[in-house]
Amino acid sequence: MNPDLAQLQPYPFEKLRQLLEGITPANVSPVALSVGEPKHPAPQVVIDTLTEHLRGIEQYPSTRGIDALRETIATWLAFRFCLKNPALLAEQHILPLNGTREGLFAIGQCLLDRSHEQRDVLMPNPFYQIYEGAALLAGCTPAFYSIDNNADANLDSISDDAWNRCQLIYICTPGNPTGAVLSESALQALIERAHRHDFIIISDECYSEIYRESVGPPTGLLQAAASMGNGNFERCLVFHSLSKRSNLPGMRSGFIAGDAALIKRFLLYRTYHGCSMSTPIQLASIAAWSDEQHVQDNRAAYDAKYSAVVERLQAVLDITIPPAGFYLWPKLNVDDQLFTQALFRDGHVRVVPGSFLARSVTTNASNSRSDGNPGSHHVRLALVAPIDDCLMAIDRFINCLDTHATGNTATASST
Repeated sequence: MNPDLAQLQPYPFEKLRQLLEGITPANVSPVALSVGEPKHPAPQVVIDTLTEHLRGIEQYPSTRGIDALRETIATWLAFRFCLKNPALLAEQHILPLNGTREGLFAIGQCLLDRSHEQRDVLMPNPFYQIYEGAALLAGCTPAFYSIDNNADANLDSISDDAWNRCQLIYICTPGNPTGAVLSESALQALIERAHRHDFIIISDECYSEIYRESVGPPTGLLQAAASMGNGNFERCLVFHSLSKRSNLPGMRSGFIAGDAALIKRFLLYRTYHGCSMSTPIQLASIAAWSDEQHVQDNRAAYDAKYSAVVERLQAVLDITIPPAGFYLWPKLNVDDQLFTQALFRDGHVRVVPGSFLARSVTTNASNSRSDGNPGSHHVRLALVAPIDDCLMAIDRFINCLDTHATGNTATASST
């Protein structure tokens, strides 16, 4: 048995299941704001394409993906992030993936060197737990940097010693759960550090298309690299997905793009890994990446939910609309796990305690003392349900918060 498996912690949703086990929820319609699973309709053009090409499952797919898919992705990347030479992008800088989760994990197994003296993998805290699992199963050490709504300052706080110990850093922009976005200047400063301190940047950009129209599209890592003259994207890898952008989480389709030398090594790894994308999914993905109207409609739906939900929440919480993503990350003056139990019991609403999405560390990557778990007293709300359900859940949330603040829910048990 791989001994590193013993270091893996239960996934947040398993912790949530255990936290709510034995609690009888209120006899009202349930609303789930816990899982970041889009509930907006999938694009019809994608469904039609997938149905039309189902006979493609009779063929072995190539690990590299069909040319038409890589060319379509390259055209989208060039358009969205102001990149040049899409033909070269398609040929050398792109590989299709079965969603970002698979790729974000696998890239650690491919690129990390457990025999190296410096084995730290920097990652945000709170964070997507795949980053931690990837580091641990590659025989390396997760090293956390705390995040909040000031994404640029979070990176600036990391010490030179931490950069020197780092083989690889995971960033998430727009961020999960904060929705914060890294600026172009912050990304370029990070690229400069990667060259100076000899590490690789992994940018999880799966929320890049779920931004507020009033704010505009966030800068991507490859865009920042190209604009500073790093046209080969050295030390830079980005991950994108159709799950959030196109409401297709079950299709498991995404891609990695960036440094051609790293992509070449990852292709070798994936050839043995045996995780190529089926031909019908590839063809349906072409349809999705080729259409922007459904993405604009998607953003409009999230914008409407944010506007309505935050207006109600601002009566009881200090909260603003994040520039991107589909989460809210409110800070509460009550215990996040106790509140999650109470909200489920009294309102039949599921949320994720912030402490389940973060780690308690005594010293963070800035070499400063930590105040425990940075997710404590937060909950994550995924605004994925229909707007009426979101508003119903928020009304119950507000009622529960008022009740909990008075101490009337003190009987809920903590785990």
